[in-house]
Amino acid sequence: MEARDASAGVVVGSDGEQKTAKTAAALKKRDRAASQSKMEQLFGFKKEDLTSWSSLVALLNRPTDPASLGIFRCLFGLLMAVDITQERGLSHVDYKYLDGAPVCRFPLFNFLKPLPMDWMYLVYLVMFLGALGIMLGCLYRLSCLMFISTYWYIFFLDKTAWNNHSYLYGLIGFQLTLMDGNRYWSLDGLRRPSIRNAHVPLWNYTLLRTQIFIVYFIAGVKKLDADWVEGYSMSYLAHHWLFDPFKAILPVELVSLLVVHAGGLMLDLSAGFLLFFDATRPYVMVFVTYFHCMNSQLFSIGMFPYAMLATSPLFCYADWPRRFFGHFPACLGGVLPLTSAGPQPSSSCVYNKAPGRGGRPTPTASKSPKLRFRHKMAAVFTLAYILEQFFLPYSHFITQGYNNWTNGLYGYSWDMMVHSRSHQHVKITYKDGKTGEVGYLNPGVFTQSRRWKDHGDMLKQYATCLSDLLPRYNVSEPQIYFDIWVSINERFQQRIFDPRVDIVRADWSPFRPNGWLMPLLVDLSPWRTKFQEIESTLDNQTEIVFIADFPGLHLENFVSEDLGNTSIHLLQGSLNVEIVEEKKNYSLQAGENIQVPAGAYHRVYTVSEEPSCYMYIYVNTTEAALQQNFTKLLDLQERIRNGTETEPLPPELQPLMWTGDDDGSEVNATDPVVRLFLKRQRRIKEVKKRREAGVLERLERFTVRKYYAIRRGFLMTAIAVRNLAVGLPPLEQLTQEVAFANMKEPEAEGKHDDERLKDEAGHGEL
Repeated sequence: MEARDASAGVVVGSDGEQKTAKTAAALKKRDRAASQSKMEQLFGFKKEDLTSWSSLVALLNRPTDPASLGIFRCLFGLLMAVDITQERGLSHVDYKYLDGAPVCRFPLFNFLKPLPMDWMYLVYLVMFLGALGIMLGCLYRLSCLMFISTYWYIFFLDKTAWNNHSYLYGLIGFQLTLMDGNRYWSLDGLRRPSIRNAHVPLWNYTLLRTQIFIVYFIAGVKKLDADWVEGYSMSYLAHHWLFDPFKAILPVELVSLLVVHAGGLMLDLSAGFLLFFDATRPYVMVFVTYFHCMNSQLFSIGMFPYAMLATSPLFCYADWPRRFFGHFPACLGGVLPLTSAGPQPSSSCVYNKAPGRGGRPTPTASKSPKLRFRHKMAAVFTLAYILEQFFLPYSHFITQGYNNWTNGLYGYSWDMMVHSRSHQHVKITYKDGKTGEVGYLNPGVFTQSRRWKDHGDMLKQYATCLSDLLPRYNVSEPQIYFDIWVSINERFQQRIFDPRVDIVRADWSPFRPNGWLMPLLVDLSPWRTKFQEIESTLDNQTEIVFIADFPGLHLENFVSEDLGNTSIHLLQGSLNVEIVEEKKNYSLQAGENIQVPAGAYHRVYTVSEEPSCYMYIYVNTTEAALQQNFTKLLDLQERIRNGTETEPLPPELQPLMWTGDDDGSEVNATDPVVRLFLKRQRRIKEVKKRREAGVLERLERFTVRKYYAIRRGFLMTAIAVRNLAVGLPPLEQLTQEVAFANMKEPEAEGKHDDERLKDEAGHGEL
């Protein structure tokens, strides 16, 4: 990998000298390649480099061009600066932490608490300045420490925000702290000529390359899961407009199976390997670039696709920036990275020959390089870190308390997009420990997160928090019970936790299995094929929900008055259905069904010895009637516009004659259905207009939206720093300052309405 001579990228003054230098470099490269073994040509090192500890240490500390590392450092710092204002939450710190409000939080360690609001803004400011310092290579070590200390604090403060790429950012920040990332294109290099354009040890590249290899490869290994291979994990993605070219030649089912799932599996398994080799690298870089660009449109994952794009050049020869920027005009040399070859020697590296002038080796009497303590420790750290990163994704047998239907805390396992979940029913019941009074809580009360529904450790934290808060509302010694129904990868909806267990007093340990976790009914997975057959027989207005329940348990359900013709069909097992108001019980066997009344409660008891499987089939009669009215109104409006409607309109329908370009028709409409129809039509028109906007208009809208979000973050940070420095201003002044910071872009009004109508208008704008 590092066999290329740095002198191949030299740029000299005259054209003749440049051609001579390139010719000499090409001849030298050819001669060197002829003398190299096959292994050295493929991997960049010889077999002898692995035969002893000292040779391995010398290999990992081999002098390497700092150019590629310097460019990556700059890109990573830039992306993290942007990420801090968005996914890390600088633009909404006050909404995220709700200083002083009764809020349930989910830190990794319960003793971790957010600081007061103004101090949290200061934490974010320190993190942002650290990212900026990394990008510029200014006070590099201090900047790295500023970034990773605040980053990991915020990361550990909220488990609900964990994901794989956030974890990866923290790892890369930690690695850069230990590396010589400021040796190329940095302000530190301008201040300290001794480090400018100096060699970096090979382990700097080895760590980063191996880390990215692990991200790809382990993600591919995790996708060998049967649900992914069979196409159940991300089947909904095939309906996205990005896959329309594939749907032109393949049915959507094959697009999901072959393109989304099989393609994603093969790319993840192979990309890490193919990026290492010269022959395959150009081709795989095209595929991974396309892959990450698609991900940036498919998922709301912030800077992750761009961060992964920034890592791809790390697998190229380390001097690629010199050759790349060498093609730019000489007048830009003052602002572009160095293109001159010959990095100067560095004490961080081990030289087989004594480094001479310009960093070029000169013969020395010593045959073996001198290994210092720092070189050996660097090698030990590199090997230990790589082993640890391979071990962590499979360490769930240690932290068994965090295991649920999927293993471990989501974030360090690299099981990206392998599992999709849907929640059908969530009920929180509290019981007064003294009076026995039973009541119910709105799901998600006292918290802004929804991820507690899938993780036992977070559920325990949530229940403990609720037990601390409910006494304020005259509930003594509260007991908390959760009834949560989840479907994972298109299986039956089933309970994930035992609804009979008081979670407040339930035992939980990070190192023992969770005793109140209900098992995933994997034996019922083959039913998913049957689900597709049943759903294909239904019309567009009929909805269906598939349920599986455990023996001895029951589901209490309320059927809304909007849901007419609701029935329960038993697929497997035995049921008793109790109609609460009628005080009647009905027994069901496999293949039987029963109609349940709307506007009333019923209970479904599983009385068989095996889990029961059944389905609800229903029609939203209110919505169906509304859609029928909308269809009639749309037909009438079309007839009015093309002049074929000859009958006089009654007053309540006359607003249909308006063009709909303003709100006048909606304001003057007296009939609520007509008013709702006109409002819906206007908003569908707005969404369609936004979708069909040109590239420049979309770019302008995107820029304006980001500007106001970033603007708010920095204005609120300035207010917080001022408060810490000189104290709080009068309340009226503070209110005005916050109102100024909260100023939104034009067209922000109605944004939420547009979001609700995206599905009706077709593909939503990305």
